[in-house]
Amino acid sequence: MSEQFSAMGVREPLIASPFGPLFGVESAVEYCVDAWQRSILLLDVLRQRGNNYVEHNARKAPHVLSFEAEFVLDGRTLPRPVNYALVRIVPAKDTAIDQRKRPFIVFDPRAGHGPGIGGMKHDSEIGVALAAGHPCYFVGFWPEPIRGQTIGDVCEAEARFVEAVAARHPDAEGKPCLIGNCQAGWQIMMMSAIHPERVGPIMLAGSPLSYWAGIHGKNPMRYLAGLLAGTWLTSLAGDLGNGIFDGANLVANFESLHPDNSYWKKIYNVYSKIDTEPPRFLEFEKWWGSPVLLNAGEMQAIADQLFVGNKLSSGELRTSDGTRLDLRNIRSPIIVFCSWGDDITPPPQALDWILDLYDDEAEIVAAGQTIVYCLHQSIGHLGIFVSGKVASKEHEEFANAMDMIDLMPPGLYEAVITDIDESVENRELVHGNYLFSLEARRLDDIRKLGGNSAEDDLAFATVARVSEIAQGVYSTLMRPAVRAMVTQQSAELMRRSHPNRLRFEMFADENPFMRPVADWAASVRRDRRPARPENPFLAVERMVSDMVASGLEMWGNARDAATEVFFFNTYSSPILQAMVGLRAEKTSVSRRIGREVAREAAAKEAAAHLEQNIDQGGLIEAAVRALIYVRLPEGKVDERGFAALTQISAELPAAKRVGLVRFKEIVKEQYLMLLLDEERAVAALPKLLPDDRRRCEEALALVRRVLAACGALPAEGRQRLERIEAIFGGPPPEIGREKAA
Repeated sequence: MSEQFSAMGVREPLIASPFGPLFGVESAVEYCVDAWQRSILLLDVLRQRGNNYVEHNARKAPHVLSFEAEFVLDGRTLPRPVNYALVRIVPAKDTAIDQRKRPFIVFDPRAGHGPGIGGMKHDSEIGVALAAGHPCYFVGFWPEPIRGQTIGDVCEAEARFVEAVAARHPDAEGKPCLIGNCQAGWQIMMMSAIHPERVGPIMLAGSPLSYWAGIHGKNPMRYLAGLLAGTWLTSLAGDLGNGIFDGANLVANFESLHPDNSYWKKIYNVYSKIDTEPPRFLEFEKWWGSPVLLNAGEMQAIADQLFVGNKLSSGELRTSDGTRLDLRNIRSPIIVFCSWGDDITPPPQALDWILDLYDDEAEIVAAGQTIVYCLHQSIGHLGIFVSGKVASKEHEEFANAMDMIDLMPPGLYEAVITDIDESVENRELVHGNYLFSLEARRLDDIRKLGGNSAEDDLAFATVARVSEIAQGVYSTLMRPAVRAMVTQQSAELMRRSHPNRLRFEMFADENPFMRPVADWAASVRRDRRPARPENPFLAVERMVSDMVASGLEMWGNARDAATEVFFFNTYSSPILQAMVGLRAEKTSVSRRIGREVAREAAAKEAAAHLEQNIDQGGLIEAAVRALIYVRLPEGKVDERGFAALTQISAELPAAKRVGLVRFKEIVKEQYLMLLLDEERAVAALPKLLPDDRRRCEEALALVRRVLAACGALPAEGRQRLERIEAIFGGPPPEIGREKAA
């Protein structure tokens, strides 16, 4: 039999069965040995995870960055100290950094987990920024907060970090680009609204800014406050923690979203792939299993003002000195990257703040804001930060197109990233394997993604009122007694015994029952006998696993559906709404930010200034106006045109080059002039042109070159180009005309 198995290329079975294959005893024995060995190895993986947890959290500044970093600025030394720090990412020796390129700053989310998720892998936000030649910085934090620090203190610290980075790169063209993951996204938006002059492009990755938004049948986390009667339990948790809120509670909320994955699929995936999966599992669990702490006051402000109050996009928040946080103050481009597969920050929560600020696209233009959004179809919340596929596509494209985005005139755009095929012209102008385009969009395009009705908003507003009442009752009747009973020792014990910590620590070597596991695992590895893939009992195992996972998923879906029904049945009640004061004179709650006379007056003054200067400028202004005029009807640009502009700039003598900052101002001015009065703006072009015909012809050649970079012009574009040619000095040679067509 041994020779027969060898001839077939199959490993000899562990035990030869006298019953033969009819009863499957050989397969059963083979499977049992394999299953037992996998169980021992899984137990050893959990032991390693526990040891990693103990070792990682014993460090003074635990993080999972895979890049070397050097300390720049300690937030604990600032006038209002915070537990944040700024570090510079040290590039590898084979990575060339161009100090003239704008620096990137990655802000990690302080939402329960420790820092480093944005740079846990080399294929990451940090990795793609370095690969594109940008200096890169990282803002992380220590696991324990400074007593008394507030959200406002963190905003001021982050503004100081951005200022420090800009000062280190005086020759860079463009202000620092900020990347905020999840919680860090709304944090840097708040900071940028207070200090708009300090920041460059802002990229929000999976960041919620409109906390009530969502779609019925999905996004169950937004109903949690209603299920718990508000945020009084947040206060209770902070009081039981002796003024500290345990981030492990936030991690537990995230895990409860998908019980099938949290309680079965994640561990079974390791068990079923025990020979290959442990390194990836252990790497991720090191970050997932290191919850940090927040001040109770910080967490309460986040819960009351953002999660339940939804006050950020409506302009209801103020700093400690009375400054109103108005997101319309931000002048840098805002890039929103979200995904339909993200149920922690679904697209409506990532994008509906735009609808709170503006009624139509003209208001976005008048406010001078450039907003770009990109929708992924499937990636999950954490995948936005750590997926290698996302890093090598979306994040890489954004990193390389950031200067192009910074040059875009005000308006709403969608970033469209497509594969390159044979139909793409001028492929040498495309960076990488994808073509990056920006297409003009309307607010109706965001409304189509789904959102709340007026009745939905009224229900969430009712939750906010109920939360205020419950919070008042708790603060008056229960808080004094709770605080009197709590000690620092009891708070520490509660944190140590939290299930999200205990399940890691209990498997570490500190547990004497786990000490023999390492020897058992070593013995198993020396005599590892995995079952053959065709073993029928493996198929049965997978079937049982799928049944367990499906059952947990069905339970989770039923729970979420029941939560939604309870939420709307309770908080849509006219009686409850009247009791909390929302039915006196109105039946809806407006999320629209308030008008500002000063802002509107400034916009009118700017428009008047543009109108007065519509016939002012020189050859550069004329060329930019011509480019925009020809392409304006398409409502679309791609990276090839910007690449052509970059090449042209590099070919010019240094004295004739226009810096990025000034060129951005020119693009914005010329675009707004065309929107203000297109016919008059084009008719005024001859006044901008010099008398030197040769210079006009050179400028026209550059215009044609940039236009040709993006491929053939549509019919209206060709007509507009002919008009520009007549103004600049005549039609091109026949060969040039054929190429443009």
